[in-house]
Amino acid sequence: WMQGDHSIIFYEDRNFMGRHYECMSDCADMHSYMSRCHSCRVESGCFMVYDRPNYMGNQYFFRRGEYGDYMSMMGWRDSIRSCRMIPMYRGSYRMRIYERENFGGQMYEMMDDCDSIMDRYRMSDCMSCHVMDGHWLMYEHPHYRGRMMYMRPGEYRSFREMGYGGMRFMSMRRIMDSWY
Repeated sequence: WMQGDHSIIFYEDRNFMGRHYECMSDCADMHSYMSRCHSCRVESGCFMVYDRPNYMGNQYFFRRGEYGDYMSMMGWRDSIRSCRMIPMYRGSYRMRIYERENFGGQMYEMMDDCDSIMDRYRMSDCMSCHVMDGHWLMYEHPHYRGRMMYMRPGEYRSFREMGYGGMRFMSMRRIMDSWY
């Protein structure tokens, strides 16, 4: 694991105005630091941001750059409430995706990006997965579009029980060290 420096600065108002709060790791509830957040700047590293506390709700991937009005860019009604630092990783990538919950139905093992599980595997749904190696982003639509979910190594038995019942994940991509 390569840790390196990670830093994201949250601002109360659009275009980096108002009070700010700098975060260099995970933050489960930003409400204790600021009541609202309408812009942010990623100084270094990659972060996942969430519109609910405790890494729940809608999520979005931020890499280094400035996000002066992210809510209109992302179509969010609520501002960021928690964020998770994504550690830099250099190594192999491996994930098994399953058609059904609890690792049921068809299974495919992936080691690289897949812009459409329908095209590649004739799979119309993915309801659970096991991430063995690397950090991944899963997307609602093919070609890495729509809502997304950050997956780190672990077993994910039911996306529905995680609060993603209405969503399908149709494409997956590796979070690469070159993105940092």
